[in-house]
This record gives sequence, structure tokens and C-alpha cells, in this order.
Amino acid sequence: MEGRIGAACRGAGRARGEVTLLAVTKVFPVAAMVAAYEAGLREFGENYVQEFEGKYAVAGQLAGARFHLIGHLQSNKSKKAGEIFDVVQTVDSGKLARRLDELGKPLEVMIEVKLSPEDSKHGCLPAELAGVVAEVRACGNLTLTGLMTMPPWSDDAELSRPYFRALRKLAAEHRLEKLSMGMSHDLEVAIEEGSTMVRVGTALFGSRKKA
Repeated sequence: MEGRIGAACRGAGRARGEVTLLAVTKVFPVAAMVAAYEAGLREFGENYVQEFEGKYAVAGQLAGARFHLIGHLQSNKSKKAGEIFDVVQTVDSGKLARRLDELGKPLEVMIEVKLSPEDSKHGCLPAELAGVVAEVRACGNLTLTGLMTMPPWSDDAELSRPYFRALRKLAAEHRLEKLSMGMSHDLEVAIEEGSTMVRVGTALFGSRKKA
């Protein structure tokens, strides 16, 4: 994985340090997270509050590790999410931002933008982004650092490019530096388009078993 990210950065004329590898450990046991930590990884992504809550007793002891929520967050789970995650990448409304802010804990957040027409994708619409940005920035306990998105799935990584390019443009418009975009199958394209964080699970841990 280091080889792929490094090669993509060189190809894009970027420094390797500009791109963070987020190890996505959803569905995998906490032992996989510990092994990845021992291998040097420090940033971990989980999709579900309840699942990570079950891992937190062990994961929370990993000094220097940071945990990102990258799945859709329902307002009624915001309290628990704020307690166990360091970063919430999927803020999509002012209401959710205020719920997180009310916890009184300093929290890094990103805004998820829905660029895909698929009903299964979450996030605020581009037309709503300015309003959500303003509301998040008004929350004293939240630090807004960037945007994230998830394009439609395709085996052809090039089909993700327009979505990554659109997110980069939106981030520039709102003076946001971080871009969470790109996964195992399309991270090279994401890095070419300015991603600062690629979310990788399958390429690190193997295919997830179907429930």
C-alpha cells in the first residue's frame, strides 16, 4: 500500500506526506486494528458507532491512535460518537453539528457532500454546503478541516475522477484544506485530484466477509 500511495504522489508531483492513509477496519475484529497499529498505522476509520463501541475498550488504549467515523451518523447516536471518535467525517447538517457541539468536547469534523445521484449515498447537497459550513464554523467546540465524499462504485477508477474534482473545487471555494476521498480501487485517481486522505480497507485487510 505504501508503494501505491508513494507512486501516486510522485506521479502527481506531490510529497508523500501530503496524503494520510486511513485504515478502514469496519467488520474486522479489533485484533486487526491492533496489528495495523503495531505496523505503524495511527489513523483508523469505522462506519458504525455501535460496532466501534464494542472495540473501543481495546482500541482506546492505543496511544497516539485517532479514530474517524466515516459512516452516516444519525442524530440519536451523536453523543456516543462524540465520546469515542476523534474525527467525524460525515457531518451533513447544521442540526448534527449542533448536537456534536453540545457535547462540549473539542472535535475535528469534516462535511460529507453528496455528489452521487444514488439514494444510498449520504451528505449535504452542494447547494446546501455554504449554509452547513457557516453553521459548523459557528460551533465553538468543532474544528472544520475539510470535506469528504463517496462516488458511485465502479471497477473503472476513472469514473470517480469527476466527483473528486468537484469536491476539490468546493473545498477551495470554502477555504478548506483536507479532502477525504479515494478508496482501495481508486486512490491513485483521488491523489491526482488532490486527496489528502485515502480510506483503505480491502487493500490492507482483505475482502470483508458477507454477513
